[in-house]
Amino acid sequence: MRLISTVRSSLLMLAAVGVTAGLTGCENLMSKESLTNIVRPYSVEVVQGNVLTKELMERVQIGMPRAQVRDLLGSPLLTDVFHGDRWDYVFTIRRRGTEPQRRSVVLMFNGDRLVSVDTGGELPSEEAFVASIDSGSAGGKARPLALSADELQSLKPPPKQAAVEPPTVPPGRVYPPLEPPR
Repeated sequence: MRLISTVRSSLLMLAAVGVTAGLTGCENLMSKESLTNIVRPYSVEVVQGNVLTKELMERVQIGMPRAQVRDLLGSPLLTDVFHGDRWDYVFTIRRRGTEPQRRSVVLMFNGDRLVSVDTGGELPSEEAFVASIDSGSAGGKARPLALSADELQSLKPPPKQAAVEPPTVPPGRVYPPLEPPR
């Protein structure tokens, strides 16, 4: 009986030491710094607004009508009922692995004509913009936006399709009248 009591107390002591060691490890695991390094929750990619690049803004000229500006840049993200002559183009992007970006371009109109453009600083070129958001490219180098002449030459032409004759239409069917004769 005494042997069982000794074994039981040894097992309880061992269990208590194991639980204490386990809880000590949990405390270190639950610290804010290490938990965020271990567990990364899914974060939603948020893209909002119009992407405006240097090349696109070079096409916008003072004196253009509103419709032509809208055709080039798209609809503005913000228009104000009280300031009808002001259009705000705002672009924001938050992606995992890249720095958040925010750009704002303000266009002012006088009646139907564009009178001023405020880009709020230097806008990126198309290649620089793609490089800034392309976190999956090899070595951080942006993929080219167009094929080179050699790459275009290496493309296979699409296979030629045989001429397809139009299907023959069977002679029209004659249906009875919808209303009975009177």
